[in-house]
Amino acid sequence: MKSIAVGVDIGGTLTKVGLVDRAGDLYGNLDFRTTDFPKFDDYLDELQNKIEFLKGQLRSNFSIVGIGIGAPNANYYRGTIEHAANLKWKNIVPFVEKFRKRFDLPIYITNDANAAAIGENIYGNAHDMKDFMVITLGTGLGSGIVSNGKLIYGYDAQAGELGHVLIKEGGRQCGTGRRGCLEAYVSSTGIKRTVFYLLSDSMADSELRNYSFRDLHGEIITKAAENGDVIAQEAFRMTGEILGKWLANFVAFSHPEAVFLLGGLAKSGKWIFEPTEKYLDQYLLPYYKNKVKLLPSGMMDKNAAILGGAALVWDHM
Repeated sequence: MKSIAVGVDIGGTLTKVGLVDRAGDLYGNLDFRTTDFPKFDDYLDELQNKIEFLKGQLRSNFSIVGIGIGAPNANYYRGTIEHAANLKWKNIVPFVEKFRKRFDLPIYITNDANAAAIGENIYGNAHDMKDFMVITLGTGLGSGIVSNGKLIYGYDAQAGELGHVLIKEGGRQCGTGRRGCLEAYVSSTGIKRTVFYLLSDSMADSELRNYSFRDLHGEIITKAAENGDVIAQEAFRMTGEILGKWLANFVAFSHPEAVFLLGGLAKSGKWIFEPTEKYLDQYLLPYYKNKVKLLPSGMMDKNAAILGGAALVWDHM
């Protein structure tokens, strides 16, 4: 009988659910709007229904062996989601405790970037690595850090929040309410803010002047850069400089063999990788040079969010 894991990714807008085997093959997936369920118990009802629906599509020779969940502000030790800024369920939500009443299966939950790091090790390009870092560049900046073959959780499962390192006193506000966090500059949202800063500070022609902030997204900025748009190209250069500089700082505390970039902004390819690599090399201390690789995630063209959740199950088997 073939073993299958349920992978769940809880986002502020969408929840993604899929069935994945240990090789990373997907046996069905779907999504639904997280925002449609402001009451937590109603959300669990819907998530249960979606998992049961996917299970019903499997042949009889498949067996579900566990459920893995990636979620913002998830506490791996306690099985909770705690004070997530982008979710409607506030304070501390006892996710695993309540969900276990619905499924007689092992259930694991962790921060979505930590899930991505485990997924990179199992499904991606970090198969043979014991020291690496995954940086997720989506609405915010997440990070999962693996050292000596172990994911770093820290004292209370909140280690590795590199997106909230303060890089500029009194700088841009981020989702936590703090000012000057890295993710306010380096993320899909951050590069949009950089574009609008550059548009306001320059008279240069740019196709990006045709978009509102709400309508602008990473694919548009990437296409503009490819078309020679100077504002788009400078936005990528500035973003890459900040990311490269701070990756050089992060290397100093964990010395990874590689840093993997994942997420919407990473899909811009050379536009984010080339400046990031340039400034990473510039700011690295001499004894780290040529010892740290900057690489795209091996899950870039896969359903990384679902694979990351499912990887939590395989990590415990």
